[in-house]
Amino acid sequence: MNHNFEPAAVRPAACTSSAKGASAASVSELEAHLGYWLRFVSNHVSHSFQKKAEANGVTVSEWVVLREMFRLGCTSPTVLAHVAGMSKGAVSKLIDRLEGKGMVSKSILLADRRQHAIELTSEGEALVPVLAGMADQNDEEFFGQLPPQLRENLLVAMKEVARTHQLKNAPLN
Repeated sequence: MNHNFEPAAVRPAACTSSAKGASAASVSELEAHLGYWLRFVSNHVSHSFQKKAEANGVTVSEWVVLREMFRLGCTSPTVLAHVAGMSKGAVSKLIDRLEGKGMVSKSILLADRRQHAIELTSEGEALVPVLAGMADQNDEEFFGQLPPQLRENLLVAMKEVARTHQLKNAPLN
């Protein structure tokens, strides 16, 4: 936030109440909250990577699916949804988009025509290391100036918050 102005100076004359009063002193500043700073930094880190991913023809959500498929190998949409922390419907839509882009292939299992096996195509498999490198570069751009121990402590702290609150879904928004 930019605090280089006095709110009273920009308050329209028609305003009759003022938030600045005796009760305002007991209201914490926005910037006093750790969540504010986490969101502030996260938004910038995410936006930067989003631009890099989109320059390579995929969204961040598609990148998450590609990366998990790279790790899993041939799998099913159900397994992928579980490990990626997404709904089956969301994963199905992403798989369809990636199939349309030639990065994922889908085959119907003969035993049950409702089930599919999915795997990366050679194009999808080649793109994952490129995007992973960009994700690493993005992290370095934002966090590279931090001492290694502070980076490690920050990572451990965020993982502990996620564990404590049982946060499972991939952060896609």
